[in-house]
Amino acid sequence: MPMEQTWRWFGPHDPIRLEEVKQTGATGIVTALHHIPSGEVWSYEEALERKQQIESAGLRWSVAESLPVHEGIKTNSPDRPQLIENYKASIRNLGRCGVDTVCYNFMPVLDWSRTDLGVVFKDGSITSKFELNVFAAFDLFILRREGAEADYRKEVLKSAGEYFEKLTHIQRNKLVETVLLGFPGSGEAYTLDQLKNALKKYEKIGSEDLRRNLALFLKEIVPVAEESGVRLAIHPDDPPFPLLGLPRIVSDRTDIEKILAVRDSPSNGITLCTGSFGAGMKNDLQELTKLFAPRINFIHLRNVTKDPQGDFVEDNHLEGDVDMYGVIRTLLLEQKRRGEEGRTDMRMPMRPDHGHLMLADRQREKVYPGYSLFGRMRGLAELRGMEMGIARSLGIAQK
Repeated sequence: MPMEQTWRWFGPHDPIRLEEVKQTGATGIVTALHHIPSGEVWSYEEALERKQQIESAGLRWSVAESLPVHEGIKTNSPDRPQLIENYKASIRNLGRCGVDTVCYNFMPVLDWSRTDLGVVFKDGSITSKFELNVFAAFDLFILRREGAEADYRKEVLKSAGEYFEKLTHIQRNKLVETVLLGFPGSGEAYTLDQLKNALKKYEKIGSEDLRRNLALFLKEIVPVAEESGVRLAIHPDDPPFPLLGLPRIVSDRTDIEKILAVRDSPSNGITLCTGSFGAGMKNDLQELTKLFAPRINFIHLRNVTKDPQGDFVEDNHLEGDVDMYGVIRTLLLEQKRRGEEGRTDMRMPMRPDHGHLMLADRQREKVYPGYSLFGRMRGLAELRGMEMGIARSLGIAQK
């Protein structure tokens, strides 16, 4: 069987309709109850209503992405016990609805970071990129974070200063808007003052503190996920290196090993995001896929072209520095192994993560960067074709 082809959909307010998603060939929907504030319970009734809406379009709710982890859990604040109980209740309600995979992340404050969302690619489509000196310019001269200078190399500091001096007022505002872009689906975004206040909460929280708080979270949540028939899939940091003085603990092989060791369970797994892991210079995606294949509960297939400075641009799905052929081949062999062992998690949901904004989509309103229709549809078609070719070469049936 092929991996389950899924599509991220942001709910009723998504400019892309479920009827359009169905025509991409995807059969599963990846969505969340974005209208419910972080930390509150996803009720059974709300989850069931969303599931029925999806099924009425001939699709299935395959993955909940994301069930957000409240900052109070990450910082171990006094309201943490209630926030944990609310998260448990949400897991149970999703399990009752038959939603068996939950993607979440443990990134402090910001969900993802880019410095330009309007990069004109070589074919004229629009993509995004991250440049360290540009981010440093925001950090040093716009946010003016105390102690920021110590986090950057001398050459980056120099380049950031030169870059900032050339920015017009409009360009500076655009950079702020890009860095503070709201979370996908919810649209919630920080102001500069709110970001500064959020960062203050992490002034005394280092990597080991955050790792300990994640372990405490998993020790309470994973048993509930097991009882509910739900597999958790932690998403890697995006990008996979520290920003704004914040700790990062889901960035490489060592991080994953520590997370999976907290509780050896199929319900304690990872989201293999080839774009996020791929932006890290130390990460070999084919190696990571082989090492952690049994605990990969969800898959984001995306490609990046990167350089040693920490910069990267989001490339076409089959181009860039990620060995997509090697990753998919390894995943198909893992799926075959699961079938031979009689495991119940053979679906292996995957989605084309991000896509370039192409001409046919530019008339749509409020398309979230990376989540256009035609760019992702192209990616899904390419990935589907590559998967079929690899499967046939391995003698794996694709029915």
